[in-house]
Amino acid sequence: MKKINLTFVLLLIAVSVSVAQKNQRIAYIDMDYILQSIPQYIEAQNALNDKVAKWRSNLDKEARQIEVMKTDLSNEKAILTQDLIEEREEDIQVKQDALRKLESLYFGPDGDMYILRKKLIQPIQDQVYNAVQTIASRKKYDFVFDKSSELVMLYSNKKHDISSLVLKLIKIDVKKQAKRDKIAARKKLLDDDGKSEAAKQRDAKKEAIRQKKLTEREAKLKAIEEKRKARLKARDEKRRLLKEKKEALRKAKEAKKKEEAEKKDKTN
Repeated sequence: MKKINLTFVLLLIAVSVSVAQKNQRIAYIDMDYILQSIPQYIEAQNALNDKVAKWRSNLDKEARQIEVMKTDLSNEKAILTQDLIEEREEDIQVKQDALRKLESLYFGPDGDMYILRKKLIQPIQDQVYNAVQTIASRKKYDFVFDKSSELVMLYSNKKHDISSLVLKLIKIDVKKQAKRDKIAARKKLLDDDGKSEAAKQRDAKKEAIRQKKLTEREAKLKAIEEKRKARLKARDEKRRLLKEKKEALRKAKEAKKKEEAEKKDKTN
């Protein structure tokens, strides 16, 4: 009797699940197709790729400089004093630490790449998600899957693909936003024309302060670079004098040997 009851319960559950599934509405999108069909996304991705390439080039350049410094130290170690060796090793360590910080600044968890991606790419992705939610709400879909995600879809009926609907809705939203931006720009222009002289002066003062800060920052960076170049020049001069001194000692030693040899020949 218990076995019959268990079979009945399982059968009832199976029927309930089947009925529930029949009442569910499911759709899917192809996120890759949608994003690649949005010109703003292509532009944003290209801008991000250009920045990443520039950052990697900067890192490679710094890494090559460090390798050159290491090679130079290895080649010249025999003619350098211990103080100069330690100074050069310290310079290399400072460069390596700066490179690690720069790499973290570019590609760290809160680095420039994350910030730029959030600024350029995320608004477009949010557009897609908002469009999907709007369509799902209107058409009463229970689930919307992403065909291009890690979710494995062994079969997908094209009639359930709402990617084109998403793109259509995004284009409508873009046109609406462009219209709103145009109205806002026109309003701002009218507001600027209607500003009092005092307000215009305040704006001009703010801009002058901003430009001053920017100029001071550039001057500070220039001073740091000049200081670094002066230090490198002084180090190179010190190295040159050391080489000349070593060469003079070598020649004096050879001359002394030659003089002793000549005296010995005369004696014999």
